[in-house]
Amino acid sequence: MKKVIIRRKEVLGHLPKEIRAGAKISIGSIYVGRQPLKGVEGEEAHRLLAEILDVPPGHEQWPRQEKDFWASMRLKVPFEGKELDITTDDSGHPMNTMDYVTYQWCKKHRQVAESKEEMQRDSHKKFYIYDPQRDLLKKNAKVKVQKEADKEFIKVSTDVEKMKRVLRVLNKGTNPNTLSNIEVENTLYEVKTANPAKFLKVVIDKDLDLRAEIEELASKDVLRKIGNQYIYGDETIGENITDTIVYFKNKKNSGAVNAMRAQLKSLA
Repeated sequence: MKKVIIRRKEVLGHLPKEIRAGAKISIGSIYVGRQPLKGVEGEEAHRLLAEILDVPPGHEQWPRQEKDFWASMRLKVPFEGKELDITTDDSGHPMNTMDYVTYQWCKKHRQVAESKEEMQRDSHKKFYIYDPQRDLLKKNAKVKVQKEADKEFIKVSTDVEKMKRVLRVLNKGTNPNTLSNIEVENTLYEVKTANPAKFLKVVIDKDLDLRAEIEELASKDVLRKIGNQYIYGDETIGENITDTIVYFKNKKNSGAVNAMRAQLKSLA
């Protein structure tokens, strides 16, 4: 069984919460052009609305009844939300046709957001669709990323120099060479905990060593960084970090790259 809940935005005001909770709030029919908003159309509408309307598709009254159905569409949303059963059978046919049609209509409605976060970002949205299964999958995806980040942290924690490289890329304001080994590990752990997805992306990056080297060159002013550009002498060697990595990998630039590395070594 699959269910979703249509929830409404809480309207704050001077009235007691119990009065606001009891207010009757509905999602009403809207028009798109000269036609009312439809949740389902075409063959799907014929198949599903045939179970709701008084006449079958093809009947002379079908166009009028279909239009009236959507024009009078209204969903009351109580304080606790309105639950809709959108379960379908093996063939994809809804078990509760009216709930399913209402859900499809809500998804298209301009006042209904796909999530609470979207509703909060858009002042025109007054309702949102809460899907427990989607929420569960989203949380599980975060758990999996955190688990992978933990695994990679355990691996990298055995290599202090690699930890420094990861930290240099992730936390550009920190110079890992000024930290003790314990401080490097603790700082990297905090960074990993704060943003496991970002940590994971960096720690498994095949170009990690080059990224860290470029950042160190920039921090010692061997390279100048203006915006996203990396400049060596008077030459812009990359419009961004990706271009700069390509420059370092190009054997034609080995002379300049070796000169940069020698200059960095002299500053150590």
